[in-house]
Amino acid sequence: MIDVHQHLWPEAFVDRLRARREPPYLDGWTLHTTCEAPYDVDPAAHELGKRVALEQDSGTTLAAVSLSSPLGVEELGDAELLAAWHDGAAEFPKPFRAWASVDLLDPDVAGLETLLDKGFLGLQLPAHVLATPKGWETQGELLRVAERAGRPILVHPGTARPTEAPGWWAPVVDYTTQLQAAWWAWHAFGGRRSYPDLRLCFVAAAGLAPVHHERLAARGGRLGTIDPNLYVDTSSYGPQGIDAVARILGIDQVVHGTDRPYADSIELRQGDAATAVIRHDNPHRLLFGTGGTTPERGVQ
Repeated sequence: MIDVHQHLWPEAFVDRLRARREPPYLDGWTLHTTCEAPYDVDPAAHELGKRVALEQDSGTTLAAVSLSSPLGVEELGDAELLAAWHDGAAEFPKPFRAWASVDLLDPDVAGLETLLDKGFLGLQLPAHVLATPKGWETQGELLRVAERAGRPILVHPGTARPTEAPGWWAPVVDYTTQLQAAWWAWHAFGGRRSYPDLRLCFVAAAGLAPVHHERLAARGGRLGTIDPNLYVDTSSYGPQGIDAVARILGIDQVVHGTDRPYADSIELRQGDAATAVIRHDNPHRLLFGTGGTTPERGVQ
């Protein structure tokens, strides 16, 4: 089983968050961010030995972990915090592999190429910076690096907008609308024409954006043919949501992602054959393309 979407903080990353005095920062294990209420992190969720044991018990052969984009790290200009993430994540034992991130204020293209050469799976980008066609255009240099390297892009929710709404508001409303906007912006931008070989995955079923393709058709747009290099993951959704998305995109575009430790694997009731495809075959195609074997760290 391959899980394309998890989060796990290296010790040095935790230490650096505790050293900060402005959001995001940790006070003990209480996380403070710019836009959301303080959150009490479960220390066990980031205890490496326990997480390895959990994945072994789950039968996970590869767990792809990424920087938590809602923290806003990619737009802080804190090089030490980003370095703490990459240095620590590079040392995670099996089954963990990591997605790379970049400082979006001053993207280090050569640095990203080096990370991909060292075995990072691909690049994570926060959805809120991709919420318009111009947003995708702006990140063009990073997209080209990933495409040239044959590595995918993971689109993950970024920072939420300030609100006095309940604690569930950001993940249920803000994160999903970010993903929907990024999904439609990719199509409006004509991303596939510009990047014909780039593989992308939108977490959390792209906020169920594919389900709205009927509305697209009703307003004069069209879905076109199924894009074999465009994927959505299953995180935070169950049988109803994933079945609806799969009916639009096809089962081959759905990949297993849990968002662990914030959520967990859910039985999708798709049948044994479809479950095997979602949990292994499709994630493998997303991460490594077609016909390739799974490379080890640093091996191309």
